[in-house]
Amino acid sequence: MSETNRRVVVTGAGGFLGRHLTLSLLKRGYPVCGTFRSAVRGKQANMALAELLGKPADSLDIAVADLESDDGWSEALKGAHALFHTASPFPAKAPGDPQDVLRPAVEGTRRVLRAAVDAGIRRVVLTSSIAAVMYGDGAPPYDERNWTDPSGTFSTIYYASKTLAERAAWEEAEALGLELTVLCPGMILGPMIGKTTATSVGIVRNLLNGRYPAMPKFIVPLVDVRDVAAAHVLALETASSIGERFIIAGQSLSIADIVGILREAVPERAGKLPGMTVPNWTAKAAASLHPGLAMIVKELGRDNRVSSEKARRVLGWTTRPERETVSATASSLIEAGLIV
Repeated sequence: MSETNRRVVVTGAGGFLGRHLTLSLLKRGYPVCGTFRSAVRGKQANMALAELLGKPADSLDIAVADLESDDGWSEALKGAHALFHTASPFPAKAPGDPQDVLRPAVEGTRRVLRAAVDAGIRRVVLTSSIAAVMYGDGAPPYDERNWTDPSGTFSTIYYASKTLAERAAWEEAEALGLELTVLCPGMILGPMIGKTTATSVGIVRNLLNGRYPAMPKFIVPLVDVRDVAAAHVLALETASSIGERFIIAGQSLSIADIVGILREAVPERAGKLPGMTVPNWTAKAAASLHPGLAMIVKELGRDNRVSSEKARRVLGWTTRPERETVSATASSLIEAGLIV
């Protein structure tokens, strides 16, 4: 990257990951333009980042742009060297209209990448998900060669949206001559910047608030948001990452494993945590009453292990212990006043 042009754009900079990525880039001296769905969200993120930096975030520009509109993208991308596309819908429950998730994910990705090319940007790092990896052919531990079947047995609207959006990104990269790297994180937990949570953090919040009377047999690969942000920066700065996809995740933990960590990390909340794991048939029967269960009911008891060997080897990426990540999530929620 030219020393005279280090400016980068982060879409979804107001989100859980977007804020951490923006913070990492600012700390490494990159001028950042963050895109937000509103100026208010941009101001909120700027203030939260400034508090962590201990000074005004002068190197952060705020742009208003939405995945479903052409407005604002040319201004946001102008003069930048590289693009981090992290913005994508992540519903907490199945949407009434699947297009509410599919359209911004897929067409929004095409829109942003085409606008980047029009602005003279060739280097792109895109945030996909293990949701685009684990639910098709293959066997655990899944790796970058595996792809989710959007219409397969285990697929949901969210899994399909991530898969189709990543496929669209690779198609656009080939057609437009983009230097694309794709990262596929596991379920992202960790400390918040400000009070911006994520659907994944909401699981820990609900556990600590006593919202779950029992635990389903659900296993998912975890990763710390700070380590995901670091992986994005490594991807930009590693030339050999161009044209590659990387799984960014650590060990797979069950809900029971997460609860066990929370009991030790926040013993005063132990009485709120579930103590029983329910059989799969019970969880499936209850799925119609619990939107969160409906999102995972097809894969209860499934082996969801993945391999991040490629990211560790090519990017030199490392990750925190999962226990530290879960504990930091809980501490952050308590500090933000979100545990009642």
